[in-house]
Amino acid sequence: MSMFCYQCQEAAKGTGCTIKGVCGKDDSLANLQDLLIYTLKGISFFSTKAEAIGKRDPEVDDFIFVGLFNTITNANFDKEVFYNQIRKGLELRDKMKKVCEDAGVKLENLPDAATFTANTKEEMEAKSTAKEVGVLATENEDVRSLRELITYGLKGMAAYVEHASVLGERKEEIFNFMQTALAKTLDDSLSVEDLVALTLETGKYGVEGMALLDGANTTAYGNPEITEVNIGVGTNPGILISGHDLKDLEQLLEQTEGTGVDVYTHSEMLPGHYYPAFKKYKHFVGNYGNAWWKQKEEFESFNGPVLFTTNCIVPPKTGAKYDGRVFTTGASGFPGWKHIEADENGKKDFSEIIELAKKCEAPTEIETGKIIGGFAHAQVFALADKVVDAVKTGAIKRFFVMAGCDGRMKSREYYTEFAEKLPGDTVILTAGCAKYRYNKLKLGDIGGIPRVLDAGQCNDSYSLAVIALKLKEVFELNDINELPITYNIAWYEQKAVIVLLALLYLGVKDIHLGPTLPAFLSANVAKVLVENFGIAGIGEVDEDIKLFLGE
Repeated sequence: MSMFCYQCQEAAKGTGCTIKGVCGKDDSLANLQDLLIYTLKGISFFSTKAEAIGKRDPEVDDFIFVGLFNTITNANFDKEVFYNQIRKGLELRDKMKKVCEDAGVKLENLPDAATFTANTKEEMEAKSTAKEVGVLATENEDVRSLRELITYGLKGMAAYVEHASVLGERKEEIFNFMQTALAKTLDDSLSVEDLVALTLETGKYGVEGMALLDGANTTAYGNPEITEVNIGVGTNPGILISGHDLKDLEQLLEQTEGTGVDVYTHSEMLPGHYYPAFKKYKHFVGNYGNAWWKQKEEFESFNGPVLFTTNCIVPPKTGAKYDGRVFTTGASGFPGWKHIEADENGKKDFSEIIELAKKCEAPTEIETGKIIGGFAHAQVFALADKVVDAVKTGAIKRFFVMAGCDGRMKSREYYTEFAEKLPGDTVILTAGCAKYRYNKLKLGDIGGIPRVLDAGQCNDSYSLAVIALKLKEVFELNDINELPITYNIAWYEQKAVIVLLALLYLGVKDIHLGPTLPAFLSANVAKVLVENFGIAGIGEVDEDIKLFLGE
């Protein structure tokens, strides 16, 4: 096989992509991403030893979480980025090695990740094989499964801490853990039991990372509010912003004000409308389109330029009309698309996008109406008395957490059907692009409480955990699993993995995960999750609803 990748839900045949990624990355790119992760492990091997003697380096912290973020599914398809990152990573690794040597740290039995060299593109490509530095380098299937589960959790965590860092919020304890965990994936002395414990610890720091980002976002932009978002279009030309980075949205809105160019959100940027700080911009028109996987046709009809701030890129078909009007920034990248870097003060210049937008037609309308969201934890707490009363009177019988990711597979129609068939005395709690499977359905409300409560991006899954913990407190329960809450979560990539690990760390059991269980779970690791946490897949909608309602 020319590559091996099974980090996302669409892994070929449910086992792994071996020729080309379903996401669109070729074997060379997949292997370079593996080599970057291998390099990050080598840096971490020395940086953890340097940290132990008080010799930490913030440059290493940033490089680690940015490198992890770059390798998330659908984030960056530009090989030049990875060549450059590997080169820089080897420099940092050797710098940290020298720090250790100069301090007299004893360095024995160095792993290959801490010593290999690859200075040219040819050397990198020769080194970056699945069996040497990638997934298959670990022969024991269960150890491999747990190492990858931890690594994918770290990738998801990296996305949260990167967004928080952009807003000036950092936490050294999280950076230390990320590097410690990466280094431990090189340690052959760790048992399966050790790695299971490390997996749960990854969940612990996942909670801390999500809390860090939540605090960063709300400090900068206010607590999300109940908001009706327009899904129609105006008559001005527009810019479509996709991804997850609210700082990029802020800068784009600032720079487009008064230019005659409107700004629309796409996919995971929809919750930007919920923040008070962005409501002052009259040219912040609404949301255009649906989840990430529909972008090919929606970018075509939008007519104006598109800005990717993070992951969820679908490689365009050759000759796609929108190909020349897509820009990237942050962790995202694609060959041939202009990438916009921040200056030393974090400022990004979007003038080229704005000037291009002025020359484009207004977006073609593909739907009309409004959708409602903004039910993050502060807003739900403001409605707490109303929600608690509805539960106590029986108006609300059960909550269903249906957070997570959307995707292309037909099997994901399950979630639309599931939402439609839920009884009218149930409420859906959601976050992430999974909501596009049902957030435009007319599901009504319960005493003024909408039956779909959208907390925001996948980054905002933290809100759902906080809401559950608050309800546990209000109802004076001893165990979070005593709440009338069912978890039926859709997953796609690595941010969903860290959300899952965070829920497991918080003690949530009987989570159902679909549309398929992860290919990276070996039979024995899956058995551990089933026996200890009640993890399960999904079945037929009608039967699942009966199961969840105890019928």
